[in-house]
Amino acid sequence: MAERYKDDGLIVLLGTPNAESSRLYALTVTEGDPSWAGPLAGTALRLPVFHITEAAVKAQIPEQIYQDQVALTELAIEVDDIAQAVAEVRKNGAAA
Repeated sequence: MAERYKDDGLIVLLGTPNAESSRLYALTVTEGDPSWAGPLAGTALRLPVFHITEAAVKAQIPEQIYQDQVALTELAIEVDDIAQAVAEVRKNGAAA
């Protein structure tokens, strides 16, 4: 899908529960699997990646849907740490 739709505005949207897993998955879809254990080992897809709780994403989801589907989880996770981890991967990936 990345090869076929990359130029059509394809993004990766994460729903991961903590900063560490968010960073790992974000790295996987931008630079390739950092553990070199999965099918994306050495495959840099360079896809933009965001977390569902980031303000830019949240603003694009109808409020009632967000409340029904995400808001409760948002209360239980470290939203700021996750957003920072994913933003760092985006920033570093853009420099590559």
